[in-house]
Amino acid sequence: MADRQQTDPAPQWWSRPEGTDDSRRDGVPAPRPETRDGGVERGAEGDGAAGQAAPTQEPPTQEPPTEEPPTEEPPAHEVRYDPWGAQPLQAVDRGRDRRGFRLWQVAALAAATALLAGGIGGWVGVLAERQSSTRLELPQAAVADKGRAPDSVAGIAATALPGVVTLHVRGAKSSGTGTGFVLDPQGHILTNNHVVADAKEIAVTFSTGESVTAELVGRDSGYDLAVVKVSGVRGLRPLSLGNSENVKVGDPVVAIGAPFDLSNTVTAGIISATGRPVTAGGDKGDGSDISYVDALQTDAPINPGNSGGPLLDARAHVVGINSAIRGADKDDPDRQGGSIGLGFAIPINQGKRVAEELIATGRATHPVIGVTLDMDYTGDGARVGDKGEDGKPSVTAGGPGARAGIKPGDVITKVDGQRVRGGDELIIKIRAHRPGDPLTLTVLRDGRERTLDVVLGSANGS
Repeated sequence: MADRQQTDPAPQWWSRPEGTDDSRRDGVPAPRPETRDGGVERGAEGDGAAGQAAPTQEPPTQEPPTEEPPTEEPPAHEVRYDPWGAQPLQAVDRGRDRRGFRLWQVAALAAATALLAGGIGGWVGVLAERQSSTRLELPQAAVADKGRAPDSVAGIAATALPGVVTLHVRGAKSSGTGTGFVLDPQGHILTNNHVVADAKEIAVTFSTGESVTAELVGRDSGYDLAVVKVSGVRGLRPLSLGNSENVKVGDPVVAIGAPFDLSNTVTAGIISATGRPVTAGGDKGDGSDISYVDALQTDAPINPGNSGGPLLDARAHVVGINSAIRGADKDDPDRQGGSIGLGFAIPINQGKRVAEELIATGRATHPVIGVTLDMDYTGDGARVGDKGEDGKPSVTAGGPGARAGIKPGDVITKVDGQRVRGGDELIIKIRAHRPGDPLTLTVLRDGRERTLDVVLGSANGS
């Protein structure tokens, strides 16, 4: 920019930008060039005094511009104001720039970034782990021998389960579930009478899951036993029958059944007692459906649905047929449902005889002594009634009891030396034998005990 509008002489400390036009009005002296030491350079003539103006001369003839040597920068300590500069020398202090981030903002941003990065990293890690072929494996024992000792619970169950079946029964008014076990290769299956008593349809399901229909062969309510048969089934696995006379209190036993329709359920326990007199049934009210069992007692858990299932000894031989449980009294406020450790099984010796008769004839025979008992007698023992049914004699003429010398009013207190406490127990002790077996009865008559020998007779069961 030229200084043609300048009216006053420029101060001597001003300087022009390099390459600025040096034309000015007449009479305005040119600024004296500065020296390196801060002084003023003298004029070209050099003979004038300092501070004097140079004589007026004609302007020289204009010649082509020559390249001027580079202008030296002033020393760092000499700062001068240049009005032609791009920016002023002075700067206004406006305080801290408000457009920047404060410290707490930086910290919050860093924390948010860290959380976001961590979440993304975790998600990516989980995704990568799921998609990776490498998986986490916890320490685990190696596969051991799967075999079990034959006399262990697992060994007994493995031997017996193929021969145990579940029965699904449908009647005219109800349906139910029970258990049974295979007796022979012909397809005969032993179960409880109360399982199939009113059956219209019977379905048998094996441990393999195969299910077939079955037909009723025969049943007896007095023993609470029944036999059904399946046809056209190959590979049947009959269970081995043991001898209930060999059972002792404390022997280990295993029960298999379908409690509450849970097929192939295995439970274990011991023989808690033998020769336990048990009566069950009696729903009809006339006594025709009462079962009398000289039972094996066990604490192996037995529940509804176990009925008819096998009770096995340590050799996987059947020693009983699970038939009844003792529950808590109905008026007990703390009454517990299901098994309370009091289960009862029909001895297999009795079950075997009845099953053979049912298969052969469809009916079972009962051993009898030919007397009518007074079931209202509350004293100790079983009392022979004064009169029988329909006014008949209480001691059947020509029957086993009459031949042995039993008379009305006698109280039978023992059978083969075992005490009986009531009429039910006497019936149970007698039915534990076969027709034709000899028994010794202890009889109380007129305050005196006497011993009578009797040979059991036979009567058709119901």
